[in-house]
Amino acid sequence: MSTPVQDPARVARRRREHERQAVIFGILVAVLLLVGLGALAIYTGAVEAPFAREFTNPHQVDDEVVVPPCLPAVEGQPDGALPIPHSDVHLRIYNASGTAGVAGANRTVLERRGFSVAGVGDHTTTLRHSELRFGTNGIVAAYTLAAHFPRVNLVLDTREDATVDLLVGERYDRPLDEDQVTISADAPLRNAEGCRPADQLEPIPAPSPQS
Repeated sequence: MSTPVQDPARVARRRREHERQAVIFGILVAVLLLVGLGALAIYTGAVEAPFAREFTNPHQVDDEVVVPPCLPAVEGQPDGALPIPHSDVHLRIYNASGTAGVAGANRTVLERRGFSVAGVGDHTTTLRHSELRFGTNGIVAAYTLAAHFPRVNLVLDTREDATVDLLVGERYDRPLDEDQVTISADAPLRNAEGCRPADQLEPIPAPSPQS
């Protein structure tokens, strides 16, 4: 039995079709692989999703841009204001995160370090990042407390006493470990980056006695 002779043109055409299919399938596999890797990166938070809008709470305050007050000049301390004793920092802690328990957890840690916590409660607004709110007489107290956090916004308000409010936001940072707190009683505090003198800032309204 004789073997049929294949048409060389047909063989070449089939070879080209197979090569073209291989290229197309290779491209599809590469695209699917890239899409899968991109989706994994977005899911794990390694990259932000393009065009993604963050959910906005109607009661949420945009606290991204906050200009902190600079430390005041203190008589008898020519090198700058020194931290005050923790027991002289009187504060209230408010949950502005929507996550139950974070205010109480901060109270536990700060009271162990000697801070005077008058109480905890829920705030009426939701913040993205934690804030310290205080008046001009509480700037040194606020800086003393702020040294215990990796990030916290310093917000000047119109209160006249030296009390401080800690508002724990959604993206809160837990207090630093004590061995990571870099201030000491005999070393002057340092101004926050981008600060302005308190008399050049427009303070926000102080909280009402019921808040």
